Amino acid sequence: MLAELRGMIGHDVMIGLAQAAGAIALCAAVVLLCRSQAIRVEREAAVSLLRGLVQMVLVGVVLTVLLHGSLLVGTLILLLMTGAAAVTAAGRIKGMGGALMLCFWSIAVGAGIVLAVMLATGSLRSDVAVLVPVGSMIIANAMNSCAQAIERFRAEITSHVGQIEAALSLGAEPAVTVASYLRSAVYASLLPRLDMMKSLGLVWIPGVMAGMVVSGASPVYAGIYQFIIVAMILAASGITGLVATVLMRRRVFSAAAQLTLRPAEESATRP
Repeated sequence: MLAELRGMIGHDVMIGLAQAAGAIALCAAVVLLCRSQAIRVEREAAVSLLRGLVQMVLVGVVLTVLLHGSLLVGTLILLLMTGAAAVTAAGRIKGMGGALMLCFWSIAVGAGIVLAVMLATGSLRSDVAVLVPVGSMIIANAMNSCAQAIERFRAEITSHVGQIEAALSLGAEPAVTVASYLRSAVYASLLPRLDMMKSLGLVWIPGVMAGMVVSGASPVYAGIYQFIIVAMILAASGITGLVATVLMRRRVFSAAAQLTLRPAEESATRP
C-alpha cells in the first residue's frame, strides 16, 4: 500500500498537475472575460477551482487506500458526501432556518433509494471502487436538484405572497395555495436531467461508458449501463426535488396556517 501511495506522486501525477494548470488557466481567462462585462465571479471561481482540485486529489488518495473496502466503508464515504452536498445546497438558500437538515434529508432520501434499488437489482456492485464513483454522480445531481427546487419554490412563493394570502383568507388549505408553485419548482429542477437524458448518446458520450469500452466491455452493454445510470440520476433528482419542496412547504406556514416566508426586502424592514 505504501508503495502504491508513493507511486501516486510520480511521473503521472506531475503530468496531471501540469494539465490541471492548463485547465485552470483557461478558466481564469473566462473569468477575466466575465469581468470585462461587469460579471464578478473571481473569488467564487478561485475558491471553486482550488477546492475542486484539492478534493479530487484527496478522493484519489482515499480510493487508493480503500479500493477494496467493504460495503460499510463505501456507505460511510457516501454519507460524508451527502453531508458535504447538503452544506453546498444549503449555502444557496439564505435566510431560511433548518436549511441544512432539509437539504441533507432530501438528498439522502433521493440518492439513498436509488442506490438501494441499484444494489438490490445488481446494477451496482458494493465494491468501493464502483459504489463510490457511481454514488457520487447520483448524490451530486440530487444536490443540484435540491438547490434548484428550493430556490425556485422560494422565488415563486415570495413573488406571489398576495395571491397566497388571499386564498388563505378565503379558507383554502396551505398546501393547496402553493400546489402550482411546488409543481413548477420540481419541474424546473428536473429540466437539466431531462435534457441530459434526451441528449444521451447524441450530444455527449458519458465518461462511464467511455471507460467501460476502453477497459474491454461490450460497447452495447456499456451503452445500456450508462442509460441505467442516467435514468437513476433522473429518478434521484425527482425524488429529491419532491422531498425538498414538501419539507419546505411545511416550513413556510405557521401552525395557524399563516404564510411566514416573505421577500427579502420586506423581511429586512420588519423589527
